[in-house]
Amino acid sequence: MKKENITLIGMPGAGKSTVGVVLAKVLGYRFLDSDLEIQERTGKLLHELISGLGDEGFLELENQVHAGLQVTNSVIATGGSAVYGKEAMEHLREISTVVYLRLSWESLMERLGDLHERGVVLKPGQTLKELMDIRGPLYEKYAHLIIEEENLDIRGVVKKITDALQNNE
Repeated sequence: MKKENITLIGMPGAGKSTVGVVLAKVLGYRFLDSDLEIQERTGKLLHELISGLGDEGFLELENQVHAGLQVTNSVIATGGSAVYGKEAMEHLREISTVVYLRLSWESLMERLGDLHERGVVLKPGQTLKELMDIRGPLYEKYAHLIIEEENLDIRGVVKKITDALQNNE
């Protein structure tokens, strides 16, 4: 199942961008942060897009950007809500090995600051735990590989990914 790209999915705060940069260096790949790609294309910050377009409008924009990615030899770090886009996830599964970076709710709470400032799509009154309960099954559905990150530093996560990729070829 060797694919030309690796896509990282998971909750906000799971370390997709941080791990992605290091993983890209280790593999000699390019790094693409899809949140930054969206901001670059629109000229707006994520939280500005969410407040301006609404949750559904933002998710549609995110779906379009992901579904249209044409890259090779790249590590793609997606936004946490990427899994809501069926077309996007099907496309990403075709062009890449999709890796779910899984972390406990407790660890995520420690890492995250203001969810709205981060540009996290939350319904009014929705908690991080409720969001995890909704997204978790979607991450698992689309992932080729699931990496448990609990108690690992960045190097440990990257090693776990590269080992899993080698064993999966």
